[in-house]
Amino acid sequence: MTFADFVTRYELAIRLVFFFGIFALMAWWEIKAPRRQLTISRTIRWVNNLGLVFLNSFIIRLLFPAAAVGVAVFAAENSWGLLNYYELTPPIAILVSVVAMDFIIYLQHVLVHAVPTLWRLHRVHHADLDYDVTTGARFHPIEIILSMLIKFATIVVLGAPVVAVVIFEVILNAMAMFNHGNVGLPQWLDRIVRLFVVTPDMHRVHHSVEDNETNSNFGFNLSIWDRLFGTYIAQPRAGHTNMTIGIHKYRQPKWATWLPGMLALPFIGKISGYAINRREWSKQDGQENESDSTL
Repeated sequence: MTFADFVTRYELAIRLVFFFGIFALMAWWEIKAPRRQLTISRTIRWVNNLGLVFLNSFIIRLLFPAAAVGVAVFAAENSWGLLNYYELTPPIAILVSVVAMDFIIYLQHVLVHAVPTLWRLHRVHHADLDYDVTTGARFHPIEIILSMLIKFATIVVLGAPVVAVVIFEVILNAMAMFNHGNVGLPQWLDRIVRLFVVTPDMHRVHHSVEDNETNSNFGFNLSIWDRLFGTYIAQPRAGHTNMTIGIHKYRQPKWATWLPGMLALPFIGKISGYAINRREWSKQDGQENESDSTL
């Protein structure tokens, strides 16, 4: 059995081992050295956030039994995708695929902030009143389905090798839990690490209630995209321990904490403009932007 065959056969087991292992590590780190004091009971939040995670997992397995790996196998068997037209060594093909898929995730993240209808789905992720390892997997089922379809299209167009897809899926889950962790690196180490990958302090800015901070730091793995495209903010104005997490107008537990409210949240309120291009901030802007955050 080749390595690719092994990865294909045991893809789900590999992902589960990494998921539960990293989740346990991050949960232990958060308990031992929390970056911020939680405002909501950890038990209540975890039951509801993880309930949404398990619901999403069930829906995805029901709708897409073969998942992303199955799409990669199908593309390879039919010689679909750019990488099937060029002779690259396996390590180079894997590296190109992982970086390219990372970039697509960055663009997708910008898109769900830029399009009001998509923001209605994505605000389920942002409405969490606290910020910890479970926030990283808290997404509305419809957004998860759309994300999977984008991922499938990317794999087919790119012709990503099966091994690259599995590696990317593991990195996606691992980095989402890491950079959503209620933890912090020493400042000197954070400055070095964030030159390459997204750190918890870097991504936490993205979960601020302030619009220009929310519309920044979209990367989930490589930090270069935010720097290249001008969406990088180094630190929140209020500091990491004093900043407010969430969305201005959806701070009630029924929307922010409880699973039924999370599922209903995309269908609440009227659609209006979302100021993703607001890169400046003033006290007056901050007050005016509360109305923008009611999407």
